[in-house]
Amino acid sequence: MSDKISVLVIDYGSQTTQLILRRIREFKVYCEVISYKNIYSNIKKIKPNAIILSGGPSSAFDIKSPKLDKRVFSLNIPILGICYGMQLICQSMESTVVDSKIKEFGKSKIKILKNSSIFFGLDKKLKHQVWMSHGDEVVKLSKGLNIIASSSACKVAAIESKNKKIYGLQFHPEVIHTSIGKKILKNFLFKISKIKSEWKIDNFLEMKINTIKVQIKEDKVVCGLSGGVDSSVTAALLSKAIGKNLICIFVDHGLLRKNEAEEVIVNFKKYTEIKLIHIRAKNIFLAKLAGVSNPERKRKIIGREFVKIFEKEAKKIKDAKYLAQGTLYPDVIESKKIEGSKLKIIKSHHNVGGLPKRLNLKLIEPLRELFKDEVRELGLKLNLPKNIVYRHPFPGPGLAIRIPGEISRKKLNILKKADFIYIEELKENNLYDKIWQAFCVLLPVKSVGVMGDSRSYEYTISVRAIKSLDGMTADIFSFKDNFLKNLSGRIIGEVEGVNRVLFDITSKPPATIEW
Repeated sequence: MSDKISVLVIDYGSQTTQLILRRIREFKVYCEVISYKNIYSNIKKIKPNAIILSGGPSSAFDIKSPKLDKRVFSLNIPILGICYGMQLICQSMESTVVDSKIKEFGKSKIKILKNSSIFFGLDKKLKHQVWMSHGDEVVKLSKGLNIIASSSACKVAAIESKNKKIYGLQFHPEVIHTSIGKKILKNFLFKISKIKSEWKIDNFLEMKINTIKVQIKEDKVVCGLSGGVDSSVTAALLSKAIGKNLICIFVDHGLLRKNEAEEVIVNFKKYTEIKLIHIRAKNIFLAKLAGVSNPERKRKIIGREFVKIFEKEAKKIKDAKYLAQGTLYPDVIESKKIEGSKLKIIKSHHNVGGLPKRLNLKLIEPLRELFKDEVRELGLKLNLPKNIVYRHPFPGPGLAIRIPGEISRKKLNILKKADFIYIEELKENNLYDKIWQAFCVLLPVKSVGVMGDSRSYEYTISVRAIKSLDGMTADIFSFKDNFLKNLSGRIIGEVEGVNRVLFDITSKPPATIEW
């Protein structure tokens, strides 16, 4: 296959940078994300067909903020700037960027002011919904730049330099709340940049297998297997590339869903020939988590113990040189900190980042460039069964992050039973495959209830169900009333210790998917 990178997305620290990449891949166009540092030399080396400048949390006129190398304009490559990216284009071309008097965060309407290739096929008579998220704005354009759209609060909502094929959008086309976003990106890729739609997951599979073979040679790889989609596909991919040199270690931390540990063992014995080592470590993890209520501390503890157990087992494996993890792009973007920006880490991921030097294993993350739906597609190509490939996402720290506050065996058992009933109901009502992720959360709240003829004082379960394409943004899944009533009745009736069930209706943003 060709390793041509058609589009380079330049990262200026936006939380939706990887979402830009995801949208481009939906058009079967291969792209990668690079830092804004050394942008000119990297672009000259890679020679992409198009460049997209991401948004970011900085102010273009702040002296310490990330900048745009003006030499990029001389390369005659089509450029699209998004939000902060547009402001950098304008600033670099001597336009004026200032602190906005009216901040725009959320849905807005733009009016297309003139014909432009970037808006090809869109009705100028209509106002189009977009997603704004900016505290600065462009107020004066230099010669060669033209305003092509505006909103009620932002005069310069989109700009172009037609001759140079430079375009800028103050809004975010990559976010699903921008109704015309896909159309705009499609116009930029195909009409303006003349890129061909030819990238497939098969290309990734072929490239990754060859890369792994060259990298690993005859060394052995240990893989952290959880039974979830990510680690399962990681194991299947590595197995295809290096065969018997892969050893999977399944650390059962006791925080999995009901019966899940047994399912992991059965599935991998049935569908693969991978060597699997099963470590029962529930008591170790629960002891370390006793009395800990801070969610970030819980993640750190689980990650630390996970690595310790791996270290102990890996030392028993002769010639083990690598540790494989099922890290995906959303994990990376939510854990990163862009130098020179004000971006804050949303949360840490126990499978993202460096490993202790004493582990003496190199890290390999073969799915790091992919999103969840791409991983599922890859899993099918690797002949994994659908019940593994389409299993709802499940966090590495397991149910620990679905029990806000301290964790106990009693709470864990309550949550496992409630979650089992929820998933069972979804499957019986043919809803499971229509939902991206569904789960229960055991809240650290007790409330008064009446059960039978007695007063009760028991825990509360919150039920969550969301729709998403890639985990970067999410909307709630709306159930019919009868489903929620029946579910609530089953959980309260069958799970001792629960007397109230809530339904979480918060989207992402502002919330994260997990609690």
